[in-house]
Amino acid sequence: MKLNFLLNLPGLLVAIVIHEFSHGFAAYLLGDNTAKESGRLSLNPLKHIDLAGFICLLVFKFGWAKPVPINSLNFKKRKRDTILVSLAGPFSNFLMAIIVGIIISSGIVTNDILFNVLIIMLWYNIMLGVFNLLPFPPLDGSKVLASLLPTKYEYFFYKHEKYLYLILIILIATNTIDKILSPFIDFSLNMLVRIIG
Repeated sequence: MKLNFLLNLPGLLVAIVIHEFSHGFAAYLLGDNTAKESGRLSLNPLKHIDLAGFICLLVFKFGWAKPVPINSLNFKKRKRDTILVSLAGPFSNFLMAIIVGIIISSGIVTNDILFNVLIIMLWYNIMLGVFNLLPFPPLDGSKVLASLLPTKYEYFFYKHEKYLYLILIILIATNTIDKILSPFIDFSLNMLVRIIG
């Protein structure tokens, strides 16, 4: 149990930190300093970890980090920039998975423990990237979906997002979420294999 925890910890921390940092950095590049001013434009894991969400990720493979504060009113093009910031997190996880995949496939890692750590790191990044693209609040995919809607429907979406949040909870509690995610994770892994050859 202790060894399993130690093997999972690096991959989980990297996936979470890269994801949240990328949200804040993308927002900063697009004119919103909120994340920077709140100390969240950092690669320090302690800045991003929500203890309960972190434990859930380790035990149940689903959890959450502290959301990076974003003020979309600071964006020049609110809808477009909200989409870009929302996608920055998942895309950073996919990019990290590619980097780790290249390291694994290069054959330079000969230590079994380090090799397993990298495999787990790759998996966490793929899983976190795919999971956050689902269109359920509070996931990144929901913000993308809302921003693509006409403004009046966007406000309606945010006004009633708590009900969609309940759907996500039900999907997780009944393990139905696994059936939804599995095809997309398999697709992502297949694409990863093609990219790194």
